[in-house]
Amino acid sequence: MYRPLLGLLLALTLTTPTQAALPWSDSQAQPLPTLAPMLERVNPAVVNIATYSTQQQAYNPLMNDPFFRYFFNAPQQQPRGPQRRQQSAGSGVIIDADKGLVVTNHHVIKNADDIQVALVDGRQFKAKLMGSDPDLDIALLEIDADRLTEIPLADSDALRVGDFVVAIGNPFGLGQTVTTGIVSALGRSGLGIEGYENFIQTDASINPGNSGGALVNLKGELVGINTAIIAPAGGNVGIGFAIPTNMANASIKQIRDHGEVRRGTIGVGIQDITPDLQRAFGLENGQQGVLITQVYPDSPADKAGLENGDIIIAVDGRNTTNVGQVRSAIGVVERGEKVKLTLLRNGKKRDVKVTVGDGQSGGGLPGNLHPLLEGAEFEPVQGEGVRVTQLKPTSKAAYAGLRPGDLIIGANRRRVTDMASFNAALAKDRDAVLLHINRSGYGLYLVIR
Repeated sequence: MYRPLLGLLLALTLTTPTQAALPWSDSQAQPLPTLAPMLERVNPAVVNIATYSTQQQAYNPLMNDPFFRYFFNAPQQQPRGPQRRQQSAGSGVIIDADKGLVVTNHHVIKNADDIQVALVDGRQFKAKLMGSDPDLDIALLEIDADRLTEIPLADSDALRVGDFVVAIGNPFGLGQTVTTGIVSALGRSGLGIEGYENFIQTDASINPGNSGGALVNLKGELVGINTAIIAPAGGNVGIGFAIPTNMANASIKQIRDHGEVRRGTIGVGIQDITPDLQRAFGLENGQQGVLITQVYPDSPADKAGLENGDIIIAVDGRNTTNVGQVRSAIGVVERGEKVKLTLLRNGKKRDVKVTVGDGQSGGGLPGNLHPLLEGAEFEPVQGEGVRVTQLKPTSKAAYAGLRPGDLIIGANRRRVTDMASFNAALAKDRDAVLLHINRSGYGLYLVIR
């Protein structure tokens, strides 16, 4: 019966002024380590982002079926259901205080009608979307505000596994929260999270709402934009991913200059090197790289002299060990600029400079051909059609049943033989896509809405 009183006395004891004023030094008068001074400089540059969107609720799902409407003589125009206001929360980072530029994730602001940015000092501003890069999951916002604080950008290529990092964001809508950890791994790809993946992996706690927030080093410099987690239990398990600042900055620069990202390709088909391929190509045990399986005619790669069987071991001096790293390294280079590839050809190393093209004559053209194909990438198969090379698992195309490896031979009832004919067929309808597919020798049709 005395427990509540004892608990009250204990609480009062622990919150006295004497106990609250803990010393900043140990018993030998040595200063204790703290991140507080760095965070006092950095925290004002990390913002909370609230987005609002209005969605039309369906009147009746069966009314979406034209055959149902015809059979029951229903009106062709489906009655509108009630509208529902939706709100979501995320984080962002101020990278230019003078111009009020805030970087966040594309998925944080996607389909938003209204974007509000809240600062740690309590001020709130309506944000303007300057542009976004869905394939990298980066978006750039602008707010009209003064007395802002920005975070300096670090060279993310200088990061090493084991470096201490700090994640700052707005998890679960709680407000600004700081967590610490280390860089667990670099160059993570093949996760199916984004179109271009070269993630920093960290064990600093990242949770829903942290998306778009800052990953900083102990100097208070931005090394990454927190983006995703592996969360089998729905919360943090110590595996989080951030987009390196060097990749994000490449997209940000293009958005600032052009209002969009003008990503190109060099026109090659590539694949990872397996142990069997190592032996077949006479490579040294442990040799890593990416094998060129096809060079498309008249592509930038063809004009630069690349050949089938060449092995890419570095892009612009950075070693590449898998397909994701090569795609990401080339994907951040603007069209018209050159990229240096270090190759192995018949056991001899050579450097080749390739001008990045617009993708019309090469493989890997992203699915921004059509909004319903966002998250998919394609390559032409000479005279046969267009093959799906990459597909984001959460994309509309994936939900509709499209798979990597599918050969698209028709679109919207028009024959598809190359990228040009595919693009022309897609232009017929922006609300739906009818695809005729050859899958392992069997034909089928898919509709994406």
